[in-house]
Amino acid sequence: MSTEAKIIELDEVAIRFSGDSGDGMQLTGTLFSDASALHGNDISTFPDFPSEIRAPQGTVGGVSGFQVHFGANKINTPGDLAQVLVAMNPAAIKANEKFIRLQGTIIYDSDSFTEKNLKKANFKTDEPFEELNLHDYRKLPVPISNLTKESLKEFGLDNKSVLRSKNMFALGLVCWMFNRPLDYIENFIEKKFAKKPTVVKANLKVLHDGFNYGMNMQHMTPRYVVNPAPIKKGTYRTVHGNQATAWGILAAAEKAKKPLFIGSYPITPATDILQELAARKDLGVKSFQAEDEIAGICTTIGAAFGGHFAVTSTSGPGLALKSEGIGLAVIAELPIVIINVQRGGPSTGLPTKTEQSDLLQALYGRNGESPLAVIAASSPSDSFYYAYMASKIAMERMTPVILLTDGFLGNGSQPMRLPRIADLPEITPSHAHNTETYQPYKRDEKTLAREWAYPGMKGFEHRIGGLEKGEDGNVSHDPANHQKMSDIRAEKVERIADMIPELEVYGNKEGGEVLVVGWGGTHGHLLSSVRELRADNIDVSLAHFNYIQPLPRNTEEILSRYKKVIVCELNNGQFALYLRNRLPHISFMQMNKLEGLPFTTDEIKTRVLKEMEGTLSC
Repeated sequence: MSTEAKIIELDEVAIRFSGDSGDGMQLTGTLFSDASALHGNDISTFPDFPSEIRAPQGTVGGVSGFQVHFGANKINTPGDLAQVLVAMNPAAIKANEKFIRLQGTIIYDSDSFTEKNLKKANFKTDEPFEELNLHDYRKLPVPISNLTKESLKEFGLDNKSVLRSKNMFALGLVCWMFNRPLDYIENFIEKKFAKKPTVVKANLKVLHDGFNYGMNMQHMTPRYVVNPAPIKKGTYRTVHGNQATAWGILAAAEKAKKPLFIGSYPITPATDILQELAARKDLGVKSFQAEDEIAGICTTIGAAFGGHFAVTSTSGPGLALKSEGIGLAVIAELPIVIINVQRGGPSTGLPTKTEQSDLLQALYGRNGESPLAVIAASSPSDSFYYAYMASKIAMERMTPVILLTDGFLGNGSQPMRLPRIADLPEITPSHAHNTETYQPYKRDEKTLAREWAYPGMKGFEHRIGGLEKGEDGNVSHDPANHQKMSDIRAEKVERIADMIPELEVYGNKEGGEVLVVGWGGTHGHLLSSVRELRADNIDVSLAHFNYIQPLPRNTEEILSRYKKVIVCELNNGQFALYLRNRLPHISFMQMNKLEGLPFTTDEIKTRVLKEMEGTLSC
């Protein structure tokens, strides 16, 4: 009788790695994701971890998770529910049971299911699966802790050091199950711990022992094959959104031939942008880790005044602290980019969870009439493009630009086809060029952008600051001038619509029953939901916004074609409120979620189907 594993071919799979914050689940998930991307699969990831630096060990609140969705076709979301859960302790089971697909597989470290750990996870009995009613699932107990100890018994390591390697055992096992090559993971371990040869040998041995254990348990589980996805030829990198954002900023500085400055204060989940740019001194980046958010924005303003392309990065509460400085950049009309990686709020709120609730703050959160451009990225990889476009708008139209991403995009990852700098849109900063006609607030007739002059440009000396100015740059308290300058600044932002693409519709472009509307990081889930509904002959379409202020010029024309318009966002209705203000003749319905988690496709499909049935009130 053959003991060879049954092989099942799948189009796509979602796997969730989960355990204590110290169990290395983020690294495990990242390595598996990278190995899958190198294998040729399209991927989307969702890291999910607690906000405390070291949450109580063994508790549900201390569980850290990482979900990866990979497949043979285009993957737009990390997946609603995981087919496989790898759980390192009982708390991981309790925290994730709602995220496992019915009849899915649960691989768990049976050594961790002790009376003490069950109690920490608030189980009332010693039968956790029975208590959670997890009957219709394949459960694979694996003594991961003891097998790791056995694997490393000849290394002379202390118990704590040994157990740090158990995530490698789990990774090796899952790599066997899903036919992932180990080459990339081996190379990563060798490079990361190059100065610690014992650690390298220990992790490699445990990794291979986990893989071999899979080969020995073929009677317990099939082996799965997920073939590579068809993709365009090119050079690809797996990038997380914050990394792609930083690269977009770097590319814009290179294209504009401007020195790059970033002044930022570290804040979750935006810190990676500062770190990524600070590491690029080889490309001439000047980075400043500020003592607070106010210093971050003020140094950015100073750098822009000095002729640098200047950016600052932050998250929700940091954007609030920067608001006065952003107002100064608005009235001084300096080209800066403010990157806001949104998180759950208010205040400290849910710093490691995702949300879209900073939109109104970005649009209106400053004193006085302070219009600026607001755009939003919609995937980890396209954060590169929208960071680039935010930079182009800032330097060509002489305005601050707020780029909105969020924790889901910033921490999530995707394969990205690396563009050639030569193929990116040109960036032509609005430089002053004629000393005879120069005035600080003289404007381009078409764009209304003022000219960019900075210290060292002889003949272009001028005054700048927070006081209202006349066209000649002198301080003006004239009421009519203030009205005029306020109107011009607002109109300048509106004219940015000339350089952005028109709104596109996925689905029925001529109109129809239901139009789903979203913005920013909800794109993947909304697109997947609408695509699945249309496959079932449901008359639903999608319009997704990346350019928010100004809106694309054809926005009203598009939205007015549909009988029902549902605005879906991860807040309590901020974009819907904005659209009602801008387009009062259109009726908008809302679908809102405020749980620190992305939408699921099932949630969206259920809502649309209810609307199609007419069971919900407009």
